[in-house]
Amino acid sequence: MSKIIGIDLGTTNTVAAFMDGGQPVIIPNAEGENLTPSVVASVNGAILVGREAISIHSAAETTIASVKRHMGTGRRFNLNGRDYAPQEISAMILQKIKANAGAYLGEHIDKAVITVPAYFNNEQRQATRDAGIIAGLEVKRIINEPTAAALAYGLGKEDTHTVMVWDLGGGTFDVSILELGQGIFEVRAVNGDTHLGGDDWDQRIVERLSNGLLTQKTEFRRFREAVEEAKIALSCALSTTINIPGIMGNNGLFEIILTRKGFEEMTSDLLKRLAEPTMQALSDAALCYEDIDRVILVGGATRMPAVQELARKLTGKEPHKDINPDEAVALGAAIQAGILSGEMRDVVLVDVTPLSLGIESQGGVFAKLIDRNTQIPVSRNRIFTTAEDDQTSVDIHILQGEKGMARYNMSLGNFRLTDITSMPAGTPRLEVQFTIDSDGILQVSAKDLHTDNERMVEITSVSRPLPVPEVPIGDRGIRGQADNEIEEIPAEMI
Repeated sequence: MSKIIGIDLGTTNTVAAFMDGGQPVIIPNAEGENLTPSVVASVNGAILVGREAISIHSAAETTIASVKRHMGTGRRFNLNGRDYAPQEISAMILQKIKANAGAYLGEHIDKAVITVPAYFNNEQRQATRDAGIIAGLEVKRIINEPTAAALAYGLGKEDTHTVMVWDLGGGTFDVSILELGQGIFEVRAVNGDTHLGGDDWDQRIVERLSNGLLTQKTEFRRFREAVEEAKIALSCALSTTINIPGIMGNNGLFEIILTRKGFEEMTSDLLKRLAEPTMQALSDAALCYEDIDRVILVGGATRMPAVQELARKLTGKEPHKDINPDEAVALGAAIQAGILSGEMRDVVLVDVTPLSLGIESQGGVFAKLIDRNTQIPVSRNRIFTTAEDDQTSVDIHILQGEKGMARYNMSLGNFRLTDITSMPAGTPRLEVQFTIDSDGILQVSAKDLHTDNERMVEITSVSRPLPVPEVPIGDRGIRGQADNEIEEIPAEMI
C-alpha cells in the first residue's frame, strides 16, 4: 500500500508531510526547502512551479500567485495561450509536491490528505478536491487547516482542554474552537474570512507607499516583493529600509524607511477584522474568552507582533509557540493521513461544517436543513410540499449562508424534481435530504414520498457542470416550515 501524505495547499506556500514512526515529518522539496512557493509562471512556453517560478517571475511572461483565493470561482488564468481554471493551476503545484514526495520517499505517491481553510464553502472544497484529482492524487480526505494544526499541537497530550486556533496565512483567516485530550479532537465551532491574509497587509503598504505610480506589471511585482521582505523584517525589528532601484520611472533608487509603528497604523483596520470572526466562533461554541485554555497561532502572518498582541489582549493568554506556524497544518494533515491508513490509532477527529445549508422556499425564504457548526458527517431531511394545485414538478434551489432571505446567500446549484403526483397545493409530501461527507462535500436529494420518484445531485464547483440540468427558479417553488417528524404541521411550500 502506497503511503498517504498530508499536503497544506497554501496561498503563499505549499507544504507536505508524512508519518514516520508515529511522528509527522516534513517532506523537503527538490530544492531542499520545506516550503514550496505556491507560484506558477510561464517563460518561453515552459511552465515553472515553486522556487523556479519565484526566481524568474519578474521576467516571466505570466506569473500566477495566490491562486487559492480564486478556488471555486469562474476565474480563468492564461498560460501559453490557454485558459486554466484555479484548480488546474493548483494542480500544477500539487504535481510538483507529488513528484518531490515520491523522490524523497523513494516510492510512488498517489494518495493525499489536503487541507483547506475552515471557512471554505462547498464549491471551494470541491475545487480543492478537483485539483488533487487533476494532479493524479486520490484525495483521501479534505481537512480544515486549523483542525490539522490542532492535531499537530495535541498529538500525545492527555489532559483535556479547550484551544482556540488562529490561522492567518497569506490569503485566508480562520478561527476554530476545539476540545481536545486523550486522543479526541472535537471541533466546537469555526468562523473566518476567506479574503483576509498576509497578502492584504502587503497590498495595503504597496498602495500607500507607491501612491498609484506603479505602471508596469514587473514594477508592481518588484515593489510587492520588497514590501513583503520589509513586513517580515518588521516582525523582528522596529524599522527597516525598502530599497528598489530603477522603479516608477526613476533611474535612481526608491528608498524609504518603514517603521513597525507606521506599518501597524497603515494596516490597523485589517487587524481589527480578526476580532469579529473570533467572537462569532466563541458565541457559536457557547464559550467566552475565559474558557479558552490555549491559543495556537498558525500561518506565517501570525508572526506579525500586532497579531500576537491582539491574541493576548483578547484572550488574556500567551500564544502557544511550540509548533512552527508554517508547518503545523501539513504536520496535522500527515497525522490525519496516518489515522486513515491505520498507522495512527486511538485518535478520533470530530469536525464541523462551517456554513448553514438549505433551499429556497416560497417567498424567497432560506429554509435551513443543516446549521453551521454541525458535526460531520451528517444527514438531515425535511418535508416540503407544492405551492400550486396539480403541480407536477418543483425546482430545488440549493444555498449556503446565514441570511434569512435566499437572495443574500450563496447559490450552490439547482435541479428539478419531476413526475410529482398531481394533487391540490399543500398535499404532496416531498422529502429533501442534505448529506455532508467527512470532506465537507454536499449531496442533495429530493423524493416524492407518494411515488418514491427521486433526484439526487452532488454539488460540484462552478467551473464544472452540474450532473443535472440547471433550470430557472420561478413560481414552481417549494414551501413549508415543518420538520418531517411533525406530521400534523403543514409542510413548507416550494
